[in-house]
Amino acid sequence: MAKILLIEDNKEMRENTSEILELSGHLVEVAENGKIGFKKALANKPDLIICDIMMPELDGYGVLHLINRDPSTNQIPFIFLTAKADRADIRKGMQMGADDYITKPFDDTELLSAIEVRLKKAEALSAANFNNKQDGFENFISHVKTIDSFAQIHSNIKSKAFRKKEIIYSENNNPNFLFYIEKGKVKTLKSNSQDKEFITGLYNEGDFFGYVTLLEGGVYDDEAIAMEDCEIKLISKDDFLKMIYLNRDVANTFMKLLSKEIREKEERLLQIAYNSVRKKVSQSLVLLKDKYGNEETDSFSFPISREDLAHIAGTATETLIRTLTDFKDEGLVEIKGSLITILEFDKLKNMKN
Repeated sequence: MAKILLIEDNKEMRENTSEILELSGHLVEVAENGKIGFKKALANKPDLIICDIMMPELDGYGVLHLINRDPSTNQIPFIFLTAKADRADIRKGMQMGADDYITKPFDDTELLSAIEVRLKKAEALSAANFNNKQDGFENFISHVKTIDSFAQIHSNIKSKAFRKKEIIYSENNNPNFLFYIEKGKVKTLKSNSQDKEFITGLYNEGDFFGYVTLLEGGVYDDEAIAMEDCEIKLISKDDFLKMIYLNRDVANTFMKLLSKEIREKEERLLQIAYNSVRKKVSQSLVLLKDKYGNEETDSFSFPISREDLAHIAGTATETLIRTLTDFKDEGLVEIKGSLITILEFDKLKNMKN
């Protein structure tokens, strides 16, 4: 039994489809337009969303766009239900991340079979959760075994050791690999014409990185450096793109990771542009805790250079040091050399601008 959100503006279609789903044992919530449907998705977190395309207030494409932008809903399977059967419309929906596309009229079996398939795949993907898992790489590989050339792809995957501070890839270079961290931590950064650096991303064991440039095309717009000794698996660009093109579940997962990464960078840029120095530094410490700390405890210690922390916060090193001293005097952190220990995580997280 699954919780299903049905977004459909046609009353008769909405009631008939809802009845089919309920008779099959599902819990169904309905919405008569896209705006209401998105609000219900945020509030109730359904297991699956079925959505019409042509609707008042907000059409189906708009709903899918908002669903994919929100981290609390972007993993929910999404099925378009529409009378539009044009190939271009189907392609547009799939490119936006829809999981399936059912055209009206449809029979009960067609609808229920599509739902069953999507729920099973969603359950498998949720169990795999390629990102931030110790066994993420093995789960990732298990989801591409359906590809005919899997054996060759698997044999092409190599592991490489990188020493602390070693460059993994450089800005303006052509991308050749998708990277997966088996051990260690990695940062990505950009430099301006005055050689001032800004850390654009932090990655931990179980994370993929480098996929943004592979998906967008072009050259790297940042540089990746090992923050400590690392063991990293390398998947060739050709093999990664083959996985994306031939396995829709893998494609959807990386599209959602891409969306999440872009959204996080946008939020950080807004913080740097409008937050006070105290807020920038506090949020940088919170970011480090969220990325590398234990979710079960608020205490967190992490060795990091003042330059790196300043590059995360987007402020001068001297300014960062003064702010850290203030935080130490206020009992928010403890400092011993390069080791910073967070003592009052909630106060840092909720610090006013």
